[in-house]
Amino acid sequence: MTAETEQRDIEASDTVAAIGNRIRSLRSQQRRTLKALAERTGVSPSMLSLVERGKTSPSIGTLVAIASALGVHMSDLLADDAEPPQELISRRKDQHSFTTPLGVERRILRVDRVRGLEIAINEYGPGSGSEMELTHHEGYEFGIVLKGQLTIELAGEEPHALRAGDLISYPSTTPHRIWNYSSSHVQALWINLD
Repeated sequence: MTAETEQRDIEASDTVAAIGNRIRSLRSQQRRTLKALAERTGVSPSMLSLVERGKTSPSIGTLVAIASALGVHMSDLLADDAEPPQELISRRKDQHSFTTPLGVERRILRVDRVRGLEIAINEYGPGSGSEMELTHHEGYEFGIVLKGQLTIELAGEEPHALRAGDLISYPSTTPHRIWNYSSSHVQALWINLD
């Protein structure tokens, strides 16, 4: 293991722990039990406990479901308590990113809580995706494939195969799943609205 790989592993572990602490803090502030949060998210209390203790890295779908149940943006689970003023430019080096257990790297480009907007770049490795099962949460989503081919599955519909330049939009309350069935790397721009 190189020093660079070891440093990335440490940073990833710190990020997972910070996300867990933030979830526990928000849940405690709202006086919710793990069981109550589990009922609202569909995530088991034992899994929520592992996430809060930083023992497992949650998927994007799980983070979105938890954030929605807590009434915050997913990026709020990554943010520090002290929010800096909105900058005109969001520099790559300042953008939060993390990799889910299912192999998706999510980089948050901008969060605008006033307008209820979150913009992210999602990078899907071959055979990776948002969730193993369809999931849903509050809001509305716009997804634009920048590179490769991505499949969006919406409950009650045939899967939608999107290629570079294609856009999909749907209410986030519709059970959905995003998956890269190809053997190539896929990049997509994702915009979530409250």
